[in-house]
Parts: sequence; C-alpha cells; structure tokens
Amino acid sequence: MTKNWTVTRILRDRNAGLYFTGLVVSAFGTSALGLAAGVWVKDLSGSNGLAALCMFAVWAPTLCGPALGTIADRVRRKPLLIRTNLALAALLLTLFAVDSRADLWLLFTVLLVYGTIVVVQDPAESALVAAVVDRDLLGDFNGLRMTAVEGMKLVAPLTGAGLYAAFGGPAVACLDAVTFALAAGLWLFVRAHEERPRRPKGDWRAQTAEGVRELWARPGLRRLVVAGGTMMFLASLSSSTNYAIVEALGHAPAYTGVLYVAQGVGSVAVGLVSGPALRRLGERRFGAAGIAVAAVGVAARAVPSDPVVLAGGAAVGLGLPCVLIAAYTAVQREVPGPLLGRATATANTLLFPPNVLGLAAGAALVELADFRAVLSLVGLALISTGAWLGLVGTGTLRAHSGRRRPGSDQSPASAERTSARSPSDANPA
Repeated sequence: MTKNWTVTRILRDRNAGLYFTGLVVSAFGTSALGLAAGVWVKDLSGSNGLAALCMFAVWAPTLCGPALGTIADRVRRKPLLIRTNLALAALLLTLFAVDSRADLWLLFTVLLVYGTIVVVQDPAESALVAAVVDRDLLGDFNGLRMTAVEGMKLVAPLTGAGLYAAFGGPAVACLDAVTFALAAGLWLFVRAHEERPRRPKGDWRAQTAEGVRELWARPGLRRLVVAGGTMMFLASLSSSTNYAIVEALGHAPAYTGVLYVAQGVGSVAVGLVSGPALRRLGERRFGAAGIAVAAVGVAARAVPSDPVVLAGGAAVGLGLPCVLIAAYTAVQREVPGPLLGRATATANTLLFPPNVLGLAAGAALVELADFRAVLSLVGLALISTGAWLGLVGTGTLRAHSGRRRPGSDQSPASAERTSARSPSDANPA
C-alpha cells in the first residue's frame, strides 16, 4: 500500500522529513561546489595539479577523524550541527575575495577548513539520526538518503558548472552557503531529546584511543570496516582505468561523464532497497553481497562493449555502498551512544583514505599494465574480499534487539551514516 512506501513513510514523520530535507539541501550545494572548485582553480592557475589538490584538501582532514570525532561526543549533536552549518555558510562567503592566482591560498584554506568541519559533522549526524528518526524507519531513512544524495550528484554538478560559467566561482560558493544556512534552519525545528553529555575521562589523546579501542575490540565491526576499506582501495584502482576504457571504446575523454552517470544510477537504486535488504540479510551478508556485485561490475568493464561497460558501471554503483551501509549500521547498533561519535570517526578514517592510496597506485599501474588485466585482478580481489567477509566470522555481530545497550544515551540505529559523503565522492565511475 502507498502508506508503506519508503518516501511516504519518511515524509509523514515530522522529524525524519525535516532532517532528510536538510541533508538533501546541503548535499546539493556540496556537490555543486565539488566540481566548480577544481574548474575555478584550473582557470586561475592553468595547473592540473593544483586543480586536483582541491579534492585532496577536502579529504585530508579524514586522516584526523578519530581525534576530531571526540568533539561529537563532548557536546549535544543538534546544536553542533546547526552551528557548524552556519559557520560553513559564513566561511564560504569569504570566497568572494578570490579573483586571481594570488588568492588561491584562501580557496585552499577554505576547502581545508570545510573538510575539517565535515569530519566533525559526520559522526555527529550519524549519532543524532538515532535520536530524531523513529527506530523502525532508520534503515529506510538512510537508504532513501543515499538515493537522494546520489541523485543530487547527477544534477548538482551540472548546475554548479552552469552557474560557474555564467557568474563565476563566487556564485557557486554563495549557492553552497545558502544551502548550509537552509539546512541549519530546517534542523532548528527538528525535535531531538539529548541529555547533556558527560565529559569524557582523560585528555584528548585518551578519549580518541577509547573510541578506536571500542571499534577494534568488536570482531564483527572490525571485519566489516576492514572489508569496506579494502573494497574502497580496490574500487579506486578500477576507477583509475576509466580513460583507458573510454579510449578502447573509441570515445572522447568526455565520455567518462557517461560512466559517472551509470555508476550514479546504480547508487541511487541501492538506496531504495538497502533498508529491506538489511533487515532480511543482516549487515555481514548484505555487505558481502554488495562486494560480489561490485566485483562482477568491475570485470564487466573490461569487455569492449558500450552496453556491457555501462551495465558494469551501474553494478559497481549498486555494490559499492552496500558494505559501507553495513559497516555504519553495525557501528551505530553496537557502539554505546557516548562513544558513537569517536567510533564513527574512526570507521570513516579506515574506510575512506584508502581511496587516495588506490587512486595513486592505480595511476601508476595503468601505465605499466593493460587495463583489462588490472580490471580482472581487481575483480578477483573483490570476490576474495566478499567471500572472506561472508564466510569468516559468522555470528560475530549480535542479533538486532530493541533494547538499549547499557550506558547508551541514544537508541541504536540500523542505518547507513548520514553524512554528505558517499562512495562516488572519491570513486567516480
């Protein structure tokens, strides 16, 4: 019936609807700026290397995730998110001062601070979602969130590029600032009951280590996070072959944009089914199945056929998010609320930085070996990773329970993290 459809169920819930709308609005601005920043730097400097550094500046703070994640466990999450969104809105307006190569230091500084704040927001959002969304909607909420965010990535970059071409970089920065301000305004009306957090014991280093230990001491969580990081590394090796694939198909380099769209379609689709699939399969099997689907998609990209390559890209987009959804679901469900921010930030650090290593290794590998051989080896490695996750450690994750864990100040979640980042951010096509 219509009332059971995911979109209807989410939007009929006041808190879920407001929170979801805020996330989508913010994601639109972020995706628009992501493309425009690199083009902006390229236009001002003429340097491909400096343009590439834009993505690095945003992602570099992830390496400090466990330490930055302690902030989310020291304060109430809703006020933190509202204030950091308003701070980002104000920060982005400073980019109106950038109009020459000499001003690029300001742009890179803003991107670095932008990335740092996002690293703080990620665990806060992940922890807050359990407090503002009804428990039975959590899986559906986060699946729909992924669908919406990935859908934004199919239209927002084009919007940003058009706005940049018409009015320049400051106009895109203004758009992003407006979306952050709107998200903060929407979240202001979200009803979230949060107790004042108890001040964690020990200094900053001890608090960070406590979050790392909490995650690593749980075998089920450890395997999911390790499998996710391995998959992201291997997927980035695959994405390094994009231009070689396009060349073999006889298309111009711009055709890589079509590959990106194909992967985006797959990511949109998985968001619609992730909630029911998680409930049916559980985190471990859901993650393993996703890795297997991605492996088939990677191998298919070696076939010299447009339809097969595009279908393979869609399969990669379908499979990539599954293990990440599974990992964050398990973290939110297993880790007590007072430690959830630090544990989520630690998971982020283990899951996403392997992209950087994979892209660098892939760039060198594709020059030394035939791209078809690279794709075949990556496919085999992904199958092995999926099999390891699916067959090793059966039963290490606790069965889903409606009871709260002792010491938890929030209900556990059964959902993917709610940040604006996703696999396609660092693994396009």
